[in-house]
Amino acid sequence: MPKRTKVAVVGVGHLGSRHARIYAESPNAELVGVVDTDIARARAVAEAHGARAFTDISELDSGIRAASVAVPTVSHLEVARRLLEAGVHVLVEKPIAGSLSEAREMVEVARRQGLVLAVGHTERHNPAVEALLASVHNPRFIEVHRLGSFSARSLDIDVVLDLMIHDLDVVAALVGEEVSSLEAVGVPVLTGRVDIANARIRFDGGSVANITASRVSQEKIRKLRCFEPARYVSLDYQKQEAVSYRLIRAAGAPPEIRREDLPVVQDEPLRRELEDFLRAASTGGRPLVNGEDGVKALELALKVVASMENGKSLRKGDKGDAG
Repeated sequence: MPKRTKVAVVGVGHLGSRHARIYAESPNAELVGVVDTDIARARAVAEAHGARAFTDISELDSGIRAASVAVPTVSHLEVARRLLEAGVHVLVEKPIAGSLSEAREMVEVARRQGLVLAVGHTERHNPAVEALLASVHNPRFIEVHRLGSFSARSLDIDVVLDLMIHDLDVVAALVGEEVSSLEAVGVPVLTGRVDIANARIRFDGGSVANITASRVSQEKIRKLRCFEPARYVSLDYQKQEAVSYRLIRAAGAPPEIRREDLPVVQDEPLRRELEDFLRAASTGGRPLVNGEDGVKALELALKVVASMENGKSLRKGDKGDAG
């Protein structure tokens, strides 16, 4: 990139403060300002990274070309729309919005303005996921466990939109087919929203995914296993490791299970995500996860939520998009 892109971060809580740190460290970005309704928090983050603190987007320098939006989900559309209409490229944290109508409106505003809209599905930037997507060509069964301990963060949404949506996005990219049916169950444990959920998803070609997400577990586990004929791949999101186990049948010899570590160059997924966004904002190219991808992930997540709430399986064509 020929010069550093002037950027801002809107919402500097736990995740937004990490965005600010990475932009401040990037040779491709100039962190100009941070925005938060809590001015003390904004000032603390700004001072740590040599930026200015504000309480409203309208106070930002007009020279800003790109911004991360890490405010609560309910405010994603309002904040992203204001930035896009001001000519600023936007990366909005996942989920893209709280409803499909809001998500589609955001995509349309970005399209109309001719600007980049990226969505923060960070696991797609995980080097191990990149290796998995390059290696697997005929997934038949996928099993995912994303378990974490309770945190007071992100309680404005349930565990499906908070955690499971990461894996819904990865699985959809891995299979590359439309969903034919799904059924899900969820339980509120420590909050008024669903804290642990399981979804079983069947795709048009017959592939099946079984996904469990919890934010009330005693241990942190983020693993995926993908099975295809005569082979399976085990992925650890946290360790950024992907291991292939393949059945080898040689003439005159007993069957052998051969292990192979897939090539993974470990790196911080969020850093990769933000650098990808900066590249797209600078060149006008497509980010790895764009607005349309965010809409698809949200649509699938909302169908999981609808199945949980209705206690019924959903099939292709059933309404379950919550707007």
